[in-house]
Amino acid sequence: MDDSRTAPTLDDQPPDTRRSRRATPSAGGAAPVDVTVAVIGAGQAGLAAAYHLRRAGLVAVGERGWQDAPATFVVLDDAPQAGGAWQHRWPALTMADAHGVHDLPGMPLVAADPAEPAARAVPYYFAQYEEAFELHVQRPVRVERVESSQDRLLVRSRSVERPDEVLDWRARGLINASGTWQKPFWPAYPGRGGFRGRQLHSHDFRTPEELADGHVVVIGGGTSAVQLALLLARVTTTTWVTRRPPQWRDEEFTPEVGRDAVAQVDQRTRAGLPPQSIVSVTGLPLTPAYRAGIDAGVLRARPMFDRITADGVEWDSPDDPGDGWVGGPAQVGARTLLWCTGFRASLDHLAPLGLRAPGGGIVMDGTRVVADPRIQLVGYGPSASTVGANRAGREAVRNLRALGAF
Repeated sequence: MDDSRTAPTLDDQPPDTRRSRRATPSAGGAAPVDVTVAVIGAGQAGLAAAYHLRRAGLVAVGERGWQDAPATFVVLDDAPQAGGAWQHRWPALTMADAHGVHDLPGMPLVAADPAEPAARAVPYYFAQYEEAFELHVQRPVRVERVESSQDRLLVRSRSVERPDEVLDWRARGLINASGTWQKPFWPAYPGRGGFRGRQLHSHDFRTPEELADGHVVVIGGGTSAVQLALLLARVTTTTWVTRRPPQWRDEEFTPEVGRDAVAQVDQRTRAGLPPQSIVSVTGLPLTPAYRAGIDAGVLRARPMFDRITADGVEWDSPDDPGDGWVGGPAQVGARTLLWCTGFRASLDHLAPLGLRAPGGGIVMDGTRVVADPRIQLVGYGPSASTVGANRAGREAVRNLRALGAF
């Protein structure tokens, strides 16, 4: 990408008010629907942004009389119902075990039954929120690409249920909150293609009973790996492997700790590097359940194996793992390899804009894309945590207003 190019700016003309067309999908060829701001994604970050757009006076597409409003927004979401990525979590993840469920702005999350599955409780809360603030989320539609067209951004969306139905939106600003759920990360390791057992990503995990037919190697050092290792230990034997020794945090997660973690991730995005997860910076909290797992030997990690064989995994130096890890046999047989290796930002639809820097990331200033300030990324980098996503939604709206989008 040529970093010397001039970032596009909005002209001094007032926002478009011509909306004679209703937001009705077509088989192609119809004129784009003009909106002031398009929001991609209706998870925590997208809903927070939509809330602040309403607070700024914009009218949601779908609301009575929206075609004649001076400033409008549309929220596009590819999920079949409200709930963001929470609706896809494994059923055994309860509200008591779920980390990072924060209130959306303007409407607190009423204390739920700790035993209720998060995949049910959080989507219910999100659905209530969408209704309370009349956000009129358009779903299920998938955004295929975003292009720059003169002083506007052209957003192409396609119905998930009826793929022949395509609708283009022409926006003065874009708030991208597409998250990471659609891009599970599968690292490459020698021998992976020859493994004769089952390989599963945490993205597709449902119940521990489905994996109770043999030994499971749980791969990854984040929260999902810890939670799933404990869950699987109830029904089968496990081995936990990590790329770095587990970083247990035996202290309160204070606001100062949170700000420091966000600052470290923010530093990477400002340099145009791919963002790290917040957990990679903060470490793992030593909860009572995790302490019990350590004492039971379930959460005693081995270093990453050197290769995958047809029937399991192997280490070259099994007896000298280094500080923070435990040793073990040179070979471990396995029925399942469970890859809890995280996700990458789902930004393929932005590829036509050429935003990526040589470092592989997108150069950011807060939520603002430096190469094109009409585009705000929320739920990306330092705002990937749910509490950070709320603040980012507000910042993105303020940035677009300062730019003259509305």
